[in-house]
Amino acid sequence: MRDRNMCRFIPDAPPADLRTVHFIFESNAENQAKGKPLPHYRMYLIARGQGIFRFDYTTLEVSVGDMIFGFPGETLSAAGTDLEYFYIGFDGLRTGELFRRFGVTASSRSFSGHENLLPFWRENITRATDENLDIVSESVLMYAFSKLTGVQESAPDIVRLMALHAEEHFSEGELSLRLLAEEWGYNQKYLSDSFKKRMGVGFSQYLKNLRIKHAVFLMEHGVESVKNVAFLCGFRDPLYFSKVFREEMGLSPKEYLQRGKKS
Repeated sequence: MRDRNMCRFIPDAPPADLRTVHFIFESNAENQAKGKPLPHYRMYLIARGQGIFRFDYTTLEVSVGDMIFGFPGETLSAAGTDLEYFYIGFDGLRTGELFRRFGVTASSRSFSGHENLLPFWRENITRATDENLDIVSESVLMYAFSKLTGVQESAPDIVRLMALHAEEHFSEGELSLRLLAEEWGYNQKYLSDSFKKRMGVGFSQYLKNLRIKHAVFLMEHGVESVKNVAFLCGFRDPLYFSKVFREEMGLSPKEYLQRGKKS
């Protein structure tokens, strides 16, 4: 008689450092309407309604079954019609390994089609207590991660590639939508329309936002030459950089630097 044993061996044990910090059901999106910086990573699961999630420079249309990730330091604001959602806050060394494994990045953070997880999340948040919340929330988090396997399309996700390329090469002054279209062999209008539909903002604005965000980082970490900041962030013309910076931040780079010294 044949046995029915099933054996699965894990070749390399992943880092064990993962900590969940809360497990929340939010029934009133207005509580998040003003926007609050995230202190930890978060996994969201939309339970009801539809609406908008805004993470700094990324705007996402959300609906039931969407799984969305937030990153520490980002400001999230949410709004919608009858919008309800769960979320789990977490951090730890294993977070990076999980994100790499399942393709979670700032430009690829929304995964649809997870309505089947909702009963499991509801059941577990209901039965969670002070004594078992850490175990319950971690098990829900890891089970949800496991469901991301195979979710991504086998064909190249061109919008995700565009966003990743921008994040990795924003300091290169020649980077543009036209250049990507030429190098990758795509129609420029197709890339433009696809990116804006998915990301809620045009590629040029997305790239500009990345550059300004990095400029702020450099100035807050001791780089005081406006010219150097401009070049390091991909702006070939310091005067144009100052103009864009003022439009985005409400004050010039010099004024921003002076304000930092006063504080």
